[in-house]
Amino acid sequence: MIPARYQASRFPAKLMQDLGGKPVIVRTYEAAVQTGLFDEVHVVTDSDIIFETISGIGGQVLMSKNKHESGSDRIAEAVEDMDVDIVINVQGDEPFIDGGSLKKVIEVFKQDAEKEIDLASLMTPITDWDEISNPNTVKVIVDNQDFALYFSRSPIPYPRDTNVEATYFKHKGIYAFRKRALLDFQRLPMLPLEAKEKIEAIRFLEYGKKIKMVETHVTGIEIDTPEDLERAKKAWK
Repeated sequence: MIPARYQASRFPAKLMQDLGGKPVIVRTYEAAVQTGLFDEVHVVTDSDIIFETISGIGGQVLMSKNKHESGSDRIAEAVEDMDVDIVINVQGDEPFIDGGSLKKVIEVFKQDAEKEIDLASLMTPITDWDEISNPNTVKVIVDNQDFALYFSRSPIPYPRDTNVEATYFKHKGIYAFRKRALLDFQRLPMLPLEAKEKIEAIRFLEYGKKIKMVETHVTGIEIDTPEDLERAKKAWK
């Protein structure tokens, strides 16, 4: 499922910007299909423009019935009546999808015989302090079994003791959910930590859900700003 909101706060209409002759959302949809990992790929949107664009290429697209605060809420509405076990959320602004990383996320559930894991997501190591301190970069800290402890736009862990080595991880906006966890997310109200940080993954932690993080070294390019789009265009060439 690819949630696709037209009026993004930092970069409005970013999903309809041109990337190598096609809109960003089309590039993301085609990349998800081309991985060959999924039974079905749907775009879920609140936008007539995006709906018509995906329909125009013969893609599968659903129109949200209600207004939603997050992509996970939008997907939960879409899958409620679908006969599925695992739902993968691929952000619409990530056209450089890495099939290998997605496969690792899916494997988490195949190895979880007791069904203890509610969702899985990706993280990648970062070392550049500008990126670590950038509030547009969501960071995650994990326990010794790679379960998420917290997500933040601030640098975590805080480098109080500069003599102690620590790896900083950037959270990549790809989630794999058990359907039940996703439906719970839609039902449960937003709490103060999520509202403060504007990071939807925090809601799962606040309600005691277990998030397994999978490390990847494929960074890709997330298109959050016009500058990101320019980098994406150069990479596409």
